[in-house]
Amino acid sequence: MSKCNNCRIEILDETEYCPLCHSVLEKTEEMENTYPDIRMKSKLILFLSNIYLFLAIATESILIGYSIYRGDGFLEAIITGAVLFYIYALIRYAIMGKSNIRWKILGVTMITVGLLIVIDYFIGFTKWSVNYVLPTGILVIDVWIIILMIVNRKNWQSYMMMQLAMVLCSGGVFIAYWLHIMTTPVVAIVALYASILLFLGTVIIGGRRARMELKRRFHI
Repeated sequence: MSKCNNCRIEILDETEYCPLCHSVLEKTEEMENTYPDIRMKSKLILFLSNIYLFLAIATESILIGYSIYRGDGFLEAIITGAVLFYIYALIRYAIMGKSNIRWKILGVTMITVGLLIVIDYFIGFTKWSVNYVLPTGILVIDVWIIILMIVNRKNWQSYMMMQLAMVLCSGGVFIAYWLHIMTTPVVAIVALYASILLFLGTVIIGGRRARMELKRRFHI
């Protein structure tokens, strides 16, 4: 960029003379890019995640080798591997993932519940994970839905499908009870009632706007 001191104007074209008075232009300093370098930040996070993945694999390999050397099973290696994978999944999905916040919350909660179920299974499966952790995860998502609806008041109806998904998930938990995988359905019942009330409350209080959202989603 150049500037004409005579005409008091700035010239964007690559020229040495002012197009108005033909005076010699004075070069001005180039403006630095004031926007954050998002690509550089993304590359750094990707690089750090790859370093973590390498260290996690190396750590897990050492633990597996040590378990073979001791000959007393792979329990510690399995649990440690599950935790290391959980952290890596959080980095890739919650931090680096391109999904919106509602699906990130859903994904992170499901990954956390899955990790605790794996730990419960390998330490004897006393079923505390399916009795309490799984339905509690549904309740946590219900709370987050309410928070997101309050924050995003202009588009609250977009969370109705997520509410319906929680109703189906909390209802599906009882299949585990019928299959005798779950032994204490108290928290599951609370989660089911909470999910149903949240969905019905949105439909009733939301009125026409809520009904139109359901019609649009289900094409009815």
